[in-house]
Amino acid sequence: MAYCPNCGTQVRDDQDVCLSCGKSLKSGGSKRTVQEEGSTTGYAVLGFFVPIVGLILYLIWKDERPRASLSAGKGALIGFIFGIVSYIIFVILLSLSGLMMY
Repeated sequence: MAYCPNCGTQVRDDQDVCLSCGKSLKSGGSKRTVQEEGSTTGYAVLGFFVPIVGLILYLIWKDERPRASLSAGKGALIGFIFGIVSYIIFVILLSLSGLMMY
């Protein structure tokens, strides 16, 4: 028996696709997955504070380093949403303070 290189599930030797994750089991792929070790929290923090970098890292690493890319992508998404919400709150407070002055 063989194992899926993507998820590690045991597969039959004659299978072309992993039934667990849906990835192809053929070894002709040009991209390879890097074995990731350690925490990917740093990429999430980077993506939070600089969302465009998090998005770029997500797009570049999504096949090669799935854990790190997911972490950077989540950080970018949360940072982007936080930025929009902060801007809306700022505009509301600014408009309320302008109304109070008159």
